[in-house]
Amino acid sequence: MKDVRIGRRAFLRGIGAAAAGTAATASAACQAPADRATSGAGSSKTLVVRDIGGAYGEANRKAVYEPFSKETGLRVDVVNIPRYAQMLAEIKEGRPRFDVIDIDMSALARFERDEATQELDYDRLKNARHAGIAESLLTSHGVGKNYWASVMAYRTDAFGGRTPESWADFWDAGAFPGSRALQGPDAGPPELEFALLADGVSLDRLYPLDVDRAFAALDEIKGAVREFWADGAAPGLLLERRRVTASSVWHGRPHKLIQQGAPLAYQWNGARRQSSGFGIPKGARHVDAAYKLIDFALRPEVQAAFAEIYPMGPVVPAAYKYLPRAAADLASSPEHLFTGFDLDVGWWVKNKEHVTRRWQEWVRS
Repeated sequence: MKDVRIGRRAFLRGIGAAAAGTAATASAACQAPADRATSGAGSSKTLVVRDIGGAYGEANRKAVYEPFSKETGLRVDVVNIPRYAQMLAEIKEGRPRFDVIDIDMSALARFERDEATQELDYDRLKNARHAGIAESLLTSHGVGKNYWASVMAYRTDAFGGRTPESWADFWDAGAFPGSRALQGPDAGPPELEFALLADGVSLDRLYPLDVDRAFAALDEIKGAVREFWADGAAPGLLLERRRVTASSVWHGRPHKLIQQGAPLAYQWNGARRQSSGFGIPKGARHVDAAYKLIDFALRPEVQAAFAEIYPMGPVVPAAYKYLPRAAADLASSPEHLFTGFDLDVGWWVKNKEHVTRRWQEWVRS
């Protein structure tokens, strides 16, 4: 599998394009036999989406599900199943409760590896074709939906007016004193990339990751790390309560704290971008409706509506035509295309298990 590359020039061209998604509507003849078999079920007035709920789920409801239901007459129900293993078990038993999986692309790659999702028929996703979506997000069993990024967050009152500008500054607890926090493996892939950037590796030479060098760099900061967080809300709270002065964080999670006046800010240099995406599980009962919902969610105006509610960047460049300047501070915005990097999904799918074991041993040592 290819790694996730936004494709900076193509993305920038797409933002300025006059239109996106001009592919012809799929014909019934393009349906695979399995899809024809489920087309009767697709006439049902209900389909079920798995998403993570919370503010993300609420943004989906307002920007995607309700407008989709109003336009099509199809009702969208939601299940919030947190564990990959639980979802996989339901699929393997042939009775998934969901017709669409909304989850990160790394998980969709695992579902593909475990033969749990259907191969997508892109002739039925006209808004995905020729829309400027990165090729690496148009995979055989999953299509990208929204970008997010792990970035550095810090207290603006902690360093005497100085601003940490890189992961090297994050690692420099002498020049930028105070405790740190980093993401633990329960929240996602360990942040080896940040350690390598702090050690001088350039953005374009990160992969394949030099694991030994990354752990050597982590050794240098280990004494300053107060917590390895496992929940996306934790970094903002650690910073707000002055338990740490800087932390890695999922961009957008401390946004409400900043709006409420907390002295926090983000640094985008060295941001690690990832994408959520859509997949259709094997055994889904409402396949036709699933395709309709996915295609609807990839319309530029729908992508923009979601981004205005929840701080994740569109995968469709033309969506930025519908976003005000204030809403464009997102992981896929032109301002950040050259300052961060894209997590290599293929590398992490192959290596996450043994890297996580080594991380756990390193934390205990």
